[in-house]
Amino acid sequence: MNRPLSKSTVRMLNKVPEVTIFFWIIKIMATTVGETAADFLKVILHLGLTGTSLIMGALLLIFLITQIRCMKYVPWVYWVTVVLLSIFGTLITDNLVDNFGVTLQTTTAVFGVALLATFAGWYASERTLSIHTIYTSKRELFYWAAILFTFALGTAAGDLAAEGLRLGYAVSALIFGALIGAVTIAHYVFRLNAILAFWIAYVLTRPFGASCGDLLSQPASNGGLGLGTVGTSAIFLLTIVGLVAYLTIDQRKLLVQE
Repeated sequence: MNRPLSKSTVRMLNKVPEVTIFFWIIKIMATTVGETAADFLKVILHLGLTGTSLIMGALLLIFLITQIRCMKYVPWVYWVTVVLLSIFGTLITDNLVDNFGVTLQTTTAVFGVALLATFAGWYASERTLSIHTIYTSKRELFYWAAILFTFALGTAAGDLAAEGLRLGYAVSALIFGALIGAVTIAHYVFRLNAILAFWIAYVLTRPFGASCGDLLSQPASNGGLGLGTVGTSAIFLLTIVGLVAYLTIDQRKLLVQE
């Protein structure tokens, strides 16, 4: 027999947005910003890897606490948290590789294991990995931990493909884009489990977005289009702001109708 949900639980049912085309567009753009903004802060503003990591870590902590304290899905809080997680996940991988000399192969494997361990702990505790049931603080903490590791893993895998294996940014973007397409087909045509398909796609969008970001921002001599980190970050941030504003207005309209 199912127990009725408490008032506090009901109020937390909408902590995570619906998975729509807007969700995936913003998510991919957030991953691109994570790559280009990290480079912008480290290099252009001369904050360095350590300084950038400390600043972004502090900002992430502030918004993560704010997000967890919210009792419902608030679009701008949620997506700022995702963008900051994307930047911080990139910085974690960059710190391991650049400051501690860990290879991209090792970081990819370590974050892959960390993500699987997070999923295992989440499932063992809650018996579900569905993002449609994030209505307790414990589940939300598992959710954000998984997302952090997807960003760190995606950064390592993307850099490994583009730089470690010397495939280049364009080829890497095509490969990861094709894999996302394959997962989409597997779900809609061959009925791949929705939860499994979601998390595989979520991981793959990180290296896809990062490869696109590097392709746009890096100079032609490095295989990019030379738009720079400032221009690329600005374009994608403005697009994210516009889409989140639209979702916020749409959410308010729905609340008025109810």
